Amino acid sequence: QLQACGGGLVQAGGSLRLSCAASGRTISSVAVGWFRQAPGRERESMALAVISGTGDEIYYTDSVRGRFTISRDNAKNTVTLQMNSLKPEDTAVYYCAARNTEWALQSSRYYAYWGQGTLVTVSS
Repeated sequence: QLQACGGGLVQAGGSLRLSCAASGRTISSVAVGWFRQAPGRERESMALAVISGTGDEIYYTDSVRGRFTISRDNAKNTVTLQMNSLKPEDTAVYYCAARNTEWALQSSRYYAYWGQGTLVTVSS
């Protein structure tokens, strides 16, 4: 089971750090992605950020590249999303998800395990 945490209310331009932790299974060797669902919208089908099981491959969508950083600590079985320069349009519930393999892919169709989301609210 995956659990995302670290969300909250922040002003535009601020930062938040989200963490994805796993219980009952390991995510230390599989690809993990972060997705989000804005209020009143469907969950985005492409991961904002993805990191491979080894950490060697990382991908970002254009909307967050340069502002968000994904990283992992395999010893702690966690994946982190550092979010800087937040904008009101980043307001959403953020989810972490894990694949069954180490290969990093951005489409949500390739993710088998999903955690409970954490709400990020960015005020203007």
